[in-house]
Amino acid sequence: MDEEKRITLRLPAALHEWLAAQAKSARRSLNSEIVYRLEVERDAVVADTQSP
Repeated sequence: MDEEKRITLRLPAALHEWLAAQAKSARRSLNSEIVYRLEVERDAVVADTQSP
């Protein structure tokens, strides 16, 4: 990342627990898991908009 921005994020407890479990399973921090999932989704959206 060239530049980072800090944000405060409020999540429902159940979503937080699920993300934390997914992060642990993937051996990532919770922050890294959230960033990873957002980047995957962004790339999928970009690919969909660029498809004919």
